[in-house]
Amino acid sequence: MISQARIAAGLLALIVWQGAVPEALAQSSTRQPAPRGAQVYFHYPIDGLSVPERFTVRIGLRGMGVAPAGINHARTGHHHLLIDTDPGPPDQPIPSDYNNIHLGNGQTEVVVTLPKGRHTLQLLLGDHNHIPHNPPVMSPKITVNVR
Repeated sequence: MISQARIAAGLLALIVWQGAVPEALAQSSTRQPAPRGAQVYFHYPIDGLSVPERFTVRIGLRGMGVAPAGINHARTGHHHLLIDTDPGPPDQPIPSDYNNIHLGNGQTEVVVTLPKGRHTLQLLLGDHNHIPHNPPVMSPKITVNVR
């Protein structure tokens, strides 16, 4: 016989998997503090650069460490590359889609392929739950021209 606790746990896992996290559960998570002066920045590319359709984004971080998603250590996080989009609400998990690339294994570089034209890039550090720190550790938005 399946216990009520196992049924409840299974339903919660299904709700979370489908992205419909109950509001009370979403509000119970507190944002991880970011140390004063923490910075995330682009090593490559730099603002205004012309790049090929496929190129490597190299990321730098100062004042914090990198840890994979799911690893809860103070003063650490993992990178997210935002392409042609703005950051979402700072108290919500960063989406995972074409415009929000998660580097959840602790990577500090990623190869991207973009169509020709002008694109914006921005970096945002997320904690173990993909939630931005408090205050958010994010780079200025840069523009690249894909040739």
